[in-house]
Amino acid sequence: MISITEWQKIGVGTTGFGIFFILFGILLYFDSVLLAFGNLLFLTGLLFIIGLRKTFSFFFQRHKLKGTSFFLGGVVIVLLRWPLLGMFLETYGFFSLFKGFFPVVFGFLGNASNIPYLSALFRRLQGTRSMV
Repeated sequence: MISITEWQKIGVGTTGFGIFFILFGILLYFDSVLLAFGNLLFLTGLLFIIGLRKTFSFFFQRHKLKGTSFFLGGVVIVLLRWPLLGMFLETYGFFSLFKGFFPVVFGFLGNASNIPYLSALFRRLQGTRSMV
């Protein structure tokens, strides 16, 4: 059984609020204040969830430096009130950082959904052709 600390619970809430503010900032035509606040909350929540050392070791691995520079550079650009350019840089950095997690997520969604066409789509996005 995995025990979840109080700091991790706070981190999940902080990350959730960060995602909410980022989405709300995008809905309000890239409002720079909401996007900057969402970015700060998201990164703070990530620090609370996995810890300071693991966060730095994840972001600053040698093969992930390009994605990290785009993601953190986008955060800085948003903080400097260039929200559209910053969000484009962050999006590219996010996909570059987390591209290894997408097949796992698509595989889980393909197995979890019982909708025929949707589960076939997720299996195709996962990269497997197995119908089992």
